[in-house]
Amino acid sequence: MVSSVHFLFTYACLFECDHCFLFCSPSSKGTFTHKQLAKVFLDFKNIDTLSFVYFEGGEPFLYYAQILEGIRMAKEMGLKTGIVTNGYWATSVADAELWLRPLLELGISDISISNDLFHYGEEQENLALNALKALNRLKLPGDSICIDKPSITDEKDQEKGAPVVGGGVMFRGRATETLTEGLPTKHWNEFTECPYEDLENPQRVHLDAYGHVHICQGLSMGNIWKIPLSKLTLEYDGKTHPICGPLIKGGPAQLAREFNMFEEEKFIDHCHLCFTVRKALVEKFPEYLGPKQVYGLD
Repeated sequence: MVSSVHFLFTYACLFECDHCFLFCSPSSKGTFTHKQLAKVFLDFKNIDTLSFVYFEGGEPFLYYAQILEGIRMAKEMGLKTGIVTNGYWATSVADAELWLRPLLELGISDISISNDLFHYGEEQENLALNALKALNRLKLPGDSICIDKPSITDEKDQEKGAPVVGGGVMFRGRATETLTEGLPTKHWNEFTECPYEDLENPQRVHLDAYGHVHICQGLSMGNIWKIPLSKLTLEYDGKTHPICGPLIKGGPAQLAREFNMFEEEKFIDHCHLCFTVRKALVEKFPEYLGPKQVYGLD
């Protein structure tokens, strides 16, 4: 059963990063209302295994009042809470403390701040540093998230010294369009597992305002506005899911094989292949693959 729920509170963001899983941008739609949030938290009472709630995006601080209310509701239920932000609001350390102090009072368990060149270029003021200093001053729990631009390295423990891609970027979402050029690839049939998500028994899911219950970004088990999360997670069977079933059986390669895709094409990694196959299937499985904007289609 699910132990942590991550709200994709909004797809809107002031940034439009090359590595973004979700194609977030200033023009992205889809934000939780207070009414929707309250409905989800009411259902949380039916999930005994739930212990942690995260608020992510997009950029959740764009809807600061609603986020504080969500954290308050979680606290009343005895749930731990966390938030992920790019720190755009930290125009100074003193200002950042004003933004963070209510989170301290609410007893937040973790604050993750994106601090890398994808968010703040070399010629920009890095506002994330102000946020991190304020975090330390207030003795709040948390740290920075840093992702480097993909690079090619030769690992000694790799078979025959084959080049591998470093940097921490996962090649799904916008990264498949912006960061793949020139990187080493393998034949698609080599990617025979999903190394990142437990598709049979997911412990973590992401919820968006459209109701999608993401097992992985863009891959849903169903819709909470049609069936409550507590019931969806209880009845979920990954092996019979039209997308997860093949992935469990033989990874992205099996998914591609079952839908007769590719011949000699090559891909960077498991995520690159999986995302590419799923993007081609969005129209065929709208209930399980969406929303379209996560695939750069809307």
